[in-house]
Amino acid sequence: MKYNILGYLIGEGFSNVFKNKKSTGASLMIMCATMIIFGVFLILSENINHFVQEVEEAQGIQVFATDEATEEQIKQLGEDISKVNGVNTTEYVSKEQALNQMKEKFAENEELLEGYDGENNIFTASYIVTLTDLTLSEQVQKDISQLANVKKITSSNETVSTLIDLANGIKIVTAVILALLIIISIFIISNTIKLTVHARRKEISIMKYVGATNGFIRWPFIVEGMIIGIIASAISIVIVAVAYNFIAEQMVNSHFMRTVGVSLVGFSDMFSSIILIYMLLGIGIGAIGSIISMRKYLKV
Repeated sequence: MKYNILGYLIGEGFSNVFKNKKSTGASLMIMCATMIIFGVFLILSENINHFVQEVEEAQGIQVFATDEATEEQIKQLGEDISKVNGVNTTEYVSKEQALNQMKEKFAENEELLEGYDGENNIFTASYIVTLTDLTLSEQVQKDISQLANVKKITSSNETVSTLIDLANGIKIVTAVILALLIIISIFIISNTIKLTVHARRKEISIMKYVGATNGFIRWPFIVEGMIIGIIASAISIVIVAVAYNFIAEQMVNSHFMRTVGVSLVGFSDMFSSIILIYMLLGIGIGAIGSIISMRKYLKV
């Protein structure tokens, strides 16, 4: 018996979807637009976070040892740096390595550095320090500066701060836009289902008179809203996936991306989270919109 009732409710929900093709089409377009716009900001946010993570892995604070420091003191400095909260890795760069790196940069004018080998080496031993979290950059530098035998510290605080601010800004904008789009979608779908409910108001009244519960009457319309949400989710995922893969392919092969040395998140890496969010949004918006549209007709 329970299976018969469930089958009836689902069947009625599907029937309502196909009976009201115009209103269903309008709801689908609105919900698809909502999810596609949200998808754009979601993917943008994911890629910004990915950029920040790549910078975290590559971004180095360079800590220079004092010229008077002995090899033992320099080694101790490295050990002390690695103990600082927020430090991920430390890489030692000797005076000779620093000179060779500079020679590589001055490849065409290497003769300018002649005579600086051995005892005449003017470069300073240092440590390249990567962080566990870019937001700790200033605090880590402050802690390291208090260690013994530290000559100076160089970093790209401005670049780091810009990336963090950009990532946080995208997250806030995405949340605000999602909230607005959800409200609009719920309003549209509730009005769409109201048309179906209004057309069947007499049937609903008769069902109430013969003892049908509000839940029994409400569920086919909730199923209708959920079906519209699921269909809109599926369409949106396909559109977003095709568009993103096309744009990502163009960007990856661009001169700019090769120059800055960053990569994009593959859509397959985001697929599971996107499909989960889209389905929850679609089903949730559809169900809430249906419940709102039924209030007037289920009052005792």
